[in-house]
Amino acid sequence: MPELPEVETTCRGIAPHVGGQRIERIILRETRLRWPISAEVAGLEGSRISGVSRRAKYLLMALEQGHLIWHLGMSGSMRVLPVGAPAAAHEHVELQLANGQSLRFRDPRRFGALLYSAQDPLQHRLLRALGPEPLADEFDADYLYARCRGRSAAIKTLIMNSHIVVGVGNIYASEALYLAGIRPTRAAGRISRARIARLVDAIRATLGAAIEQGGTTLQDFTQADGKPGYFRHALQVYANRGQCHACGKAIRHLVQGQRSSYYCPGCQT
Repeated sequence: MPELPEVETTCRGIAPHVGGQRIERIILRETRLRWPISAEVAGLEGSRISGVSRRAKYLLMALEQGHLIWHLGMSGSMRVLPVGAPAAAHEHVELQLANGQSLRFRDPRRFGALLYSAQDPLQHRLLRALGPEPLADEFDADYLYARCRGRSAAIKTLIMNSHIVVGVGNIYASEALYLAGIRPTRAAGRISRARIARLVDAIRATLGAAIEQGGTTLQDFTQADGKPGYFRHALQVYANRGQCHACGKAIRHLVQGQRSSYYCPGCQT
């Protein structure tokens, strides 16, 4: 599933090609995504795109009036191709732009979304209750330590809760906890502030490195230029059935909340 680094990579990849461009034509080959694409979207032909930004795992495309809200779902990706290039399988949406380029949204599993909001998109029902961005100043040791107090939930479950902090998906949660030396099953409320501070730094470092390497491609995700994300080569524990490179102990696997967790029993306590 595309997580924050993949969505940020997509945002950075498409922004130079679509910013300031007028939408000449909107082609909806399939409207049955996670939520049906509304007729309002088809009526946005002629609108100018003023910019693209990201909030959590959502892409926000600012128009002259309103915003398009995109979500990549479980298998979605975006590419910029010349208008007239043959449509690939599962390319459900195409925005043809005045510069001769087209933005293609591909989603084999159709769990993605394309919504229109005439109001402030940050107040949309899907976005208004989200927690802080993990790379923003408000996400710091004091904040996370306060949110952990009194919590018996496992720390991995807590940092994957989008109401606590957005965008720390399964892969990156496992990697950040390894970097911080914290076992994913440890109760959040029993972790010291010093260790929480290390975890905040680890989350920032992990996500930052993943963004620099174009995200992680395990199955479907591709960047806007069609290339995979290369952070998969830097993964230390996730999907590692071998040994810890630091201490040599066997990496362990368990299931938490129907998600695979990986950790080193020697380095993470």
